[in-house]
Amino acid sequence: MAETQQPQATPAPQENSPLPPRTSTEPTGPTSTGPSMGRLVGVDLARALAVFGMYVVHIGPPLSATHGVASWIRYMADGHSSVLFATLAGFSLMLLAGRREPKTGLAGRQARARIAIRAVILLALGTVMAIEYGGVIIIGFYGVYFLLALPLVRLRAKTLAITAAAFALVAPQLAYVLSSLLTPSIQQSINTHDPLRHLSEVGVLDLLLTGFYPALTWMSFVTAGMALGRLDLSSGTVQKRLAALGATLTAAAYGMSLLLAGKGALRSLAEDGPASGSSGSMPTGGGSMPVDGGSFPDLSASSLLQAGPHSGTTFDIIGSVGIAILVIVGATVATDRLPRLRRLAKPVIAVGTMSLTAYVGHFLAQSVFSTPAGTGTQRSWLPLIMYVLGAVLFAATWSRFFRRGPLEHLLNTATQPAHRIR
Repeated sequence: MAETQQPQATPAPQENSPLPPRTSTEPTGPTSTGPSMGRLVGVDLARALAVFGMYVVHIGPPLSATHGVASWIRYMADGHSSVLFATLAGFSLMLLAGRREPKTGLAGRQARARIAIRAVILLALGTVMAIEYGGVIIIGFYGVYFLLALPLVRLRAKTLAITAAAFALVAPQLAYVLSSLLTPSIQQSINTHDPLRHLSEVGVLDLLLTGFYPALTWMSFVTAGMALGRLDLSSGTVQKRLAALGATLTAAAYGMSLLLAGKGALRSLAEDGPASGSSGSMPTGGGSMPVDGGSFPDLSASSLLQAGPHSGTTFDIIGSVGIAILVIVGATVATDRLPRLRRLAKPVIAVGTMSLTAYVGHFLAQSVFSTPAGTGTQRSWLPLIMYVLGAVLFAATWSRFFRRGPLEHLLNTATQPAHRIR
């Protein structure tokens, strides 16, 4: 979740961003007129779609209980919404570190300090929430992503894109090898000395390798988002090239996986029965990479050819990045070239400007109202619809009186000490 910049103000990121967002009316460079404004509104719209995608997975019925268009919506939300969150988190880092040109000198040091402070706060918040809600909370992972991204914030778009590609090609295989070597005794020994693991079920090992959104493989999404953040998304030429790139990556990755692994290559966890109510993670031993704190011993190397949601393979990463690019470009083009749509979608876009609040809020609301998660007993779409409408109504009302969402404001305030750095 990330926050877009406001005039005369320092932006607050994040989903991821799914973390802290901000309004889309802030200039991001020397030319901050119409196109630039539309560009950031499009990013906020993409964040809102990521938020709603997480709602679909956490609250909506499982894929096994859906049909037709509903099945397509449920499948696309499974895994892809959290990937879109992570990609937008990378984009948000560039709002802090300098959009088209990286900040240097004093401004650069202060920007990196703000990112580091945000990272620590998000890690702490994620750990607290994981105590209650378990390892499906992505916020703590965001904190790790931000810390790992600090050495990359001054890189150019081309270098960032190459780095993202390298992560996608190498990280899944490295994760497979490391997890294969991670015996239960080793894992237990690490967790025993891990203070985070004593607080919740998400420890350092989970954050880096074995959790729902392990940094080792998910940094591919963050770095890809950082590369997008360095591009002029208001340019028609850039939009066309990105759309072509996104379509190519999606078709090539999923097509190759189907060719090599067969018709089950894109299978989702929801196809095997009740969803867990998590973000669509695949079970260990299910023909895909584990994301629930398990290890790989029971999986064959052929699992690296899969491309299902959260499988964490090279094909999954490349295909998911392609989809994220298409969503971001599509939202950008729609808001930039269709002013009427932008006006009509303003309440939805408001959700994207406070995606951290919307994300945390839906977990708290689930606890307060005892809303059933997307499990085998959940068959109705009504709870999901009510949560989406509730988020839209809250965000639209709040944004009429305040620049930032509640949590976005607190996060921005907490990073103000970074301005004292000299």
